[in-house]
Amino acid sequence: MIATLRGEITQVEENALVLEVGGVGLRVFTPKPLLTQFQPGEIVLLHTHLVVRENDLALYGFESASERQLFTTLLGADGVGPKMALSVLSTLDQESLQRAVFSEEPDLLSRVPGVGKKTAQKLMFYLKDRLKPISGLERIAALSDADGEVLAALTALGYSVIEAQTALQSLPKDAPQEVETRLRLALGYFR
Repeated sequence: MIATLRGEITQVEENALVLEVGGVGLRVFTPKPLLTQFQPGEIVLLHTHLVVRENDLALYGFESASERQLFTTLLGADGVGPKMALSVLSTLDQESLQRAVFSEEPDLLSRVPGVGKKTAQKLMFYLKDRLKPISGLERIAALSDADGEVLAALTALGYSVIEAQTALQSLPKDAPQEVETRLRLALGYFR
C-alpha cells in the first residue's frame, strides 16, 4: 500500500525514525543499523512495508527494496512477526543471513534476540528455498573452520555478527591460519 516514503527526519527514537511527510509525522520502525546512519533534519527515502492489525497500523522502513523484500520473506515464516523479523535484520545483514542459511549454521540465527534454537531451525528450513545466493556468497560460504571459530569468539565477546564479519574480511590475505593469531588480528581491527 505505501511502498516508499521521502521526508525529513524529525526524531530518531530507540527503534524508529519519525519522518515528516507532507506536514504529517510518521513513525517508521527500522533496523538498528539504519537508525545510527541518520540525524534529525536529514531528508531520507525509505522503502516501506505497512503491517495492518486489528487495532494497529505500523510502518517498517528499509534502505533498499531488497532489504524490504527480505523482511516480507521473513514475515512468511511460521511464528515470525514484524518485531522478530526486524530483530533479525538488526542483528544480521543480508549476506550474514544467507551465509547462515546456505552453510546450515543455525547458531548464527540463534544469536538474534528472541530467536531460540527451534525457531532458528524453522527459519533456516523456511528460507532455504526462498533466498537466492547473491554475488560473493561463494566466498562467504567458503569460510574456513578457523574463521568460523574466530567469528564465534568475536560474537561471544559481544561484537555483532556484522562487526565480526567485517573484522574477518579486514584480515590480510597472507594471515596465518591459526585461530589464536587470526583472532588477535581481528581484534586489532576494533582498535
